[in-house]
Formats: sequence, structure tokens, C-alpha cells
Amino acid sequence: MDTQNLVFLNLILLLFIPCNCSVSFIPPDNYLLSCGSHSNASLFNRVFMSDSTFLSSDDSTSLTIQKPPQNLPALYHTARVFSGTGRYRFNMKKNGTHLVRFHFSPFKVQSFDLKSAKFSVFVNGILILSNFQPPNDVTLKEFILKVESNFLEILFRPVGNSGFAFVNAVEVFTAPEDFVVDYGARLVGPFGLVEYRNLSTKVLETVHRINVGGLKITPFNDTLWRTWIPDKDYLVFKGAAKPAVSTHTPNYQKGGATPEIAPDSVYMTAQQMNRENTSLASRFNITWNFPVASSSVGVPHLVRLHFCDIVSPALNLLYFDVYINGYIAYKDLDLSMLTIHTLASPVYVDFVTNSDDSGVIQISVGPSDLTSSIRMNAILNGAEIMKMVNDVNANVVHRRNKLWALVGPIVGGIVTLCLVATVFLFATKCRKKKPKQRTVDSVGWTPLRMFGGSSLSRTSEHGSHGYLGLKIPFADIQSATNNFDKSLIIGSGGFGMVYKGVLRDNVKVAVKRGMPGSRQGLPEFQTEITVLSKIRHRHLVSLVGFCEENSEMILVYEYVEKGPLKRHLYGSSQLPPLSWKQRLEICIGAARGLHYLHTGFAQGIIHRDIKSTNILLDENYVAKVADFGLSRSGPCINETHVSTGVKGSFGYLDPEYYRRQQLTDKSDVYSFGVVLFEVLCGRPAVDPQLTREQVNLAEWALEWLNKGMMEHIVDPHLVGQIKQSSLKKFCDTAEKCLAEYSVDRPTMGDVLWNLEYALQLQESGQQRELHAIRSASEDVSVTTTTVITGNPSTNRRTERDYDTGSSDVSTSQVFSQLINNEGR
Repeated sequence: MDTQNLVFLNLILLLFIPCNCSVSFIPPDNYLLSCGSHSNASLFNRVFMSDSTFLSSDDSTSLTIQKPPQNLPALYHTARVFSGTGRYRFNMKKNGTHLVRFHFSPFKVQSFDLKSAKFSVFVNGILILSNFQPPNDVTLKEFILKVESNFLEILFRPVGNSGFAFVNAVEVFTAPEDFVVDYGARLVGPFGLVEYRNLSTKVLETVHRINVGGLKITPFNDTLWRTWIPDKDYLVFKGAAKPAVSTHTPNYQKGGATPEIAPDSVYMTAQQMNRENTSLASRFNITWNFPVASSSVGVPHLVRLHFCDIVSPALNLLYFDVYINGYIAYKDLDLSMLTIHTLASPVYVDFVTNSDDSGVIQISVGPSDLTSSIRMNAILNGAEIMKMVNDVNANVVHRRNKLWALVGPIVGGIVTLCLVATVFLFATKCRKKKPKQRTVDSVGWTPLRMFGGSSLSRTSEHGSHGYLGLKIPFADIQSATNNFDKSLIIGSGGFGMVYKGVLRDNVKVAVKRGMPGSRQGLPEFQTEITVLSKIRHRHLVSLVGFCEENSEMILVYEYVEKGPLKRHLYGSSQLPPLSWKQRLEICIGAARGLHYLHTGFAQGIIHRDIKSTNILLDENYVAKVADFGLSRSGPCINETHVSTGVKGSFGYLDPEYYRRQQLTDKSDVYSFGVVLFEVLCGRPAVDPQLTREQVNLAEWALEWLNKGMMEHIVDPHLVGQIKQSSLKKFCDTAEKCLAEYSVDRPTMGDVLWNLEYALQLQESGQQRELHAIRSASEDVSVTTTTVITGNPSTNRRTERDYDTGSSDVSTSQVFSQLINNEGR
């Protein structure tokens, strides 16, 4: 779309979108003051009254400009000047978040040249403007803060004995409900992603408010009377972006954004990837640089990003990544998952990040690895950046850290010399005494935090099975991988590259190397070591060792010959297809590994990232669960869940965990249910290239299962192999794993027993099946041993149920089913 068409469409939007600021939102507290004026003044159809009623200061003067410029609004023709401390006091009708705005437009009258004013401003005792000197033009300073008393007091304090303060207008009004919420914001930085809490307690100063892809929005078209400016001046490379415009009003949904969060016009325009620019690589990011004041270095900022999918023809087609200051802020963002499955539904996501010495906050969006090259895209509709004013110590700490970096080595040297002298004198005095045997703590690596909060040092009770016995020199890893030869790369992931290697004792290993010099993966690195150093199980990948020399983060695992399960299902046409029996045995092995994780410890361990790429197969096709970087300890005995930020992979994520951020071992059960359907259908958990109904494997498979026509979506390689009874038991198990609520899902122990029984049904004859069922304590749905034949697209259900009882089998019932030795 060319620039002329874009401007034309934007003008249409501005003409036909009504100004509903007085209809949509009426704030309980709404004070608009025209300072220094004895009459009312209007601005953007809002009436500002005289400030005299709210003023509680004797040292003030009212000034009026004699010959105002023709285009200067009447609100800026007057000003209130304070030669001493000046105060405004407002009675509050409702506690909660409020917006406070100050208008400054300096002019010269008599002995006052407002351009020379210098002052500080406080709101309810909080310093929000320090040594402020307003620029020559009209300036608006906006703050968002929480009021928890029945009044609000604004104080102006001149700097210096001969100084003065002034203001042209003041706004104080209530913000909409949930305008700033305490939960859900993501803290972005070198330490990884964590949740930022108590956001509403911060005083926020608006730095930038951007309408991405659109024109300027004035207060006439904003329900909170805000101004949004275009993004073109902030784009790093304009050729990477292409404007998108919708003429349809956004589909606002409960739980998403509202017109008060951002006006319609923001969500009806966007920037998307300009894939028509042939000078760009196939995958690239759109990047914006937003300048921040040098005084803000090291100070936290709230970054609020607005999204509305106006570029996709259907749901679940747009996946992209979001970066802030070069750090990943949101991986594989799917706007369909943040809304109630409605296209073009506005949402916003809050992030908190510290500004650095670069003087800018950088925002980027780019394509996700989940998206094919044909459909890759990324969008952004709006952006707001706000400085956290009342983090008063942030900047001081930042500067002190710099000072300590210079002074620290000097002080450290002096202290070291003193210690050496003391030790020498003490040793000389006690030379004749027989020294006692001591255990020397090893140094260099900070002990990791164990599950449950206790720390574990290398000299702990684990002995050779603890961290000390796991450390591998970097030189040995270099030798094992031929100095990280690219030809030895066998995989890659969010942590880094994985290399095949051979240690000096001829042990084959898989070496996972974090990005050199980066500490972004440190939490996952520590978690892997912590978890794997204390578990050993045939169906869990073993940790051989680790290395963290030279700022490296390297994990060394046992080499699992045949690689990820995914490659054997649909990842490679060169590998022989797995038989149904092999697939059942692989699922059983993985279930055993997970069951051990969940029950082998006092609290248990929740994996959090179960998927077909994290189930590896050895040379005998024995399954081993891998990648414990996201693992967490389970809830304590008196708890039902662990409250934590959402982690996992799209397509496998437990919807209840996603909604409530409450993690249980049943979250792993849900993910495993998706894997079961992957195994049966031979297709990915998410395939954006398919039709809308088929994109999500779990939803698609359950739909066919409910129709009683599961044979239609079975992997074609399995045609003629599966007995109906085994298929039914397998599908029933997968279905229960995918129950919407965790309380309705089986435990991994139940899943394991049911899969064992599905294998028994596949291998046993019809009479042995019937004998096993009759020995159960409760009727179980059983079918004949009819084998599925023909093409899946033409198959129809042919089994005949001997019994229509429930297939929901408890562990004890399944155990009685397995009691027949011939069936094992």
C-alpha cells in the first residue's frame, strides 16, 4: 500500500470514528484547572475552570500574556506563578489509579520571564519533577499514580532563594478500572524473564505514546484525552516496515484491551514486515529506537505494547517474537491465545526494562521459528513508554556501582595485603602446633539453589554424585567436539547449539553450548544441573557433566543415538517409520520417566516442557525424557499448586496453567496428551500451513475422536497395524490427558498403566483380552481385535463393543487387567 492510500485511509478513520470521550468514560474525580485565570478556558472541548478554589498558597501571582500568538489556545494565555512553596489540594471521591497532567507554556510579562523558571513538583509527598526547567514550547507532563487517601496535594517548590515556579493548567482525574494492574507484567533483561509485581504502586511518567503505522491521534479521538504520535521518526530502517490499515472497528473482548487502554485508531493501524523489500533477508526484524533522557539511565521503564491482528485471514496463523533492548521479551507470541479466539481483537502486554547507556529503549518484532517462510510476519499497533519516577534509588545505585567498579579493586588490594600479613603472623605463632584436618571448600562457582530452597555446595553429601564430580574442563570439551566443529552440530534450541562429541574415555556425548559470553540462559543452566545431578533413571537423559569456564555455559549429556522422537514421526523422510508397537513402547518409556519425576521426591519435579523434541530415542528405541531447563519443584504437601510465570512450548501448553499461572504435575500430563496424538497421527502439535480447523493438533484430534472416527486421522504408516481395542484405549487415555481442568486429568501413573494395557491389547488375542477384562473390579469398555485396514480417509468404525461400561480406569483396575502374564 503506497503512502497516499495510507494517508487517505487514515483520514477516513479520523472522520468516521466518533469522539466518544464524554460518553465512554466519565471519571468520578475530574478536576481541570486553568491556572491564573479568573474565567473558564476550553481545550479539545474540555472546560478548564479557575484554579483559585483549590489554591492554598499566599505566595502566588496570576499572570496574563498581553499579546498572545494567534494560534495559541486560551488555556495558555494565563499562568500561576509561585515565588515560594505553592499548593493545590483536591478532595478525592474514589481511591485508585489517577492521571495527573501539568501544562507549561512559558511567556514573559513584566518582571517575570517564565523561561527562566526552575522548580520541583511533588504529588502527595512524592518528588515527580526535580529541578525542572520547561522548554520554550507548550509542554505537557503526564503522570500515572495510585491515590490511597481522600485527598491529593500538589506542591510547587522553586529551586534557589530567588527562583520561582509556574504552571498554566493542571488535570487530575480518575483512570479506568484495571488501567494499571499489579500482575502479568514481564521483567525483561539479562537475567531472563520473570514476573514484575505491584506495578500499580509505581508513579509512571509518560515518555512516549506512539500510534504505530498510523497518523497522529489528538485528544478529540481518545477517551482519556491523550495524544498519540506516528512512529516513522523512530523506525531504525523504514524499508523493513509496511503499514497495515483496517476499516473495521476492533473486536473488543472481555479480558483484553478496551477503548480506554488505547483508542480504536491505534488498533486499526499497524506496521508489519515488508516482505516485498527484496534487499532484506528472508527473516528480519522491524526495530524502533525511542530516546530516553540521560538521567534515566538504569531507571526501570514500563513498556506497554499494543497488538491487534488486522493482517491475518484467520486465527492461529500469526506467530512472532518480541524483543526489548535486544533481549527476548515474548517468544512465539500468538495473539489468538491472548484473546477469546476472535480475530482482530485488541490486546496489550506490559514489560518492565531498565534503560541503559545507549540513551534509547529499543523495541523489535520479528518472525517466529514456528512460522513457515511463506506466512512469516510480525506486527505492532502501538507502544507506550513510561518511566518509573518513584524508583528513587535506581539511578543512585547505578552510579554507585560504577564508582565501586573503580574503587573496589583498590580497597580489595589493601584488604588482601592485611589478610596476608595477619595469616603470616598467625602461622608463625602457631608453627609448633599440629594442624587439624579441614575440609577445603572449592571456589569459583556459586552453589546452585536446590528445589525447596536449600543450597547445595560441591562438598555436600552427594559426594562424587554432586557438582564436584560433574565439572569438566573446557579444554576437554573443546577436544571432544573438535573445537566446536560445525559439522558436529546435531541440534539447536533457545539455549544454544548441540554438538556430538567423544570424551577422552571414548564416551559419546551430546554437548549443549550456551551462547558464548551471554548469561541469558543462566537460570536454565542452573536448573538442569540441579535437577539432573540428583536423578538417575533409564528413561531420563543423564547429565555427564558441565563447564562454566571463560564465561561459558556448557552442559554435557549422554549421547542418545537416534535423536528426537519428532524426527521419527514426521521430521525426516529418510528414517524408517515406527511401528505401532514401537510407538506404544516409546510412550510407555516416556511415561515411566515422567512418573518417576512426579513421584520420586518429596515434592516431585514438574518438567514444564514435554514435547516430541524433548523425548529422545537410543539405539534400541528406548525413550529418554530430556531438557530440564524449565523444570520446577512441585507444590509442598499442604499446597495444591506452584504459582509461577507461564513457560512451555506453544501447542503443548496446559490451558489452565496458561490462564491461572498455577502449575501442577497435571500440566505435564496435558503436554503428554498432545505427544500421544502426535505419535498416533504423525503430525506436529501446531502446523500453521494447515486450515484453521487443523492448525492445532489437540483440538483437531479431539474433534474426530468425539465423532467416533479416529481412524480418519491415524498416520498412514500405521494402516493395517492397530487393533481397534488398542486404538480405543490409547485414544481414551490421550483424551483424558487433554481435559480442560487439571482435576479431571489422570496422574502419570494412571497414564502409564493405561498405555501398558493398550500394548497388552495390541499383543494379546481376543480371548485373553476378554479374560483380563472379566478379572477387573469394574467393567471396562472392550472391543474385538479387528485390525484397521485400508486408507484412513475411507475407513469407518468396525469394532463391536462387548461392554459399554466406562473406560475411565483407575490404577488398581488397570493393574488387575495386567495381572494376566500372557498379556505382558
